[in-house]
Amino acid sequence: MQTDDVPLLSMLKDRMSWLSKRQDLLSQNVANADVPGYTPSDLKPMDFEQALRSTTTNSASASALTLTNPRHIAMTNANAAFETSETPEVQAAPGGNSVSLESEMIKVADTQAQYQAAANLYAKAITMMKVAIGRGGA
Repeated sequence: MQTDDVPLLSMLKDRMSWLSKRQDLLSQNVANADVPGYTPSDLKPMDFEQALRSTTTNSASASALTLTNPRHIAMTNANAAFETSETPEVQAAPGGNSVSLESEMIKVADTQAQYQAAANLYAKAITMMKVAIGRGGA
């Protein structure tokens, strides 16, 4: 059994991928804070309803499990690309740069905290699975 076969782990993995990609974009914004004409970008927020729907709908892909009962939950391997968007939240400086270091650092800290929370949930879920199959939880 792959960890992607478990909907919770798959959703956490997708969330952590999104947060990692967002951290990369935010670090580019900070690195280019002095570049004339640079416009900061950010990822569009993940749509929880869509992520849940893609996890619980039946897929015709080869990795999907066969549904023998309509009450079973289909397992999918949905890992879509993330959309970026420009986020000029502040007025541009005389050089045309619209990066606000304060705003970017707040986003970086928030993204870091969310990633840590997702990683902790992932670790707890793996520990619970180990306990359930009798391999201990330490």
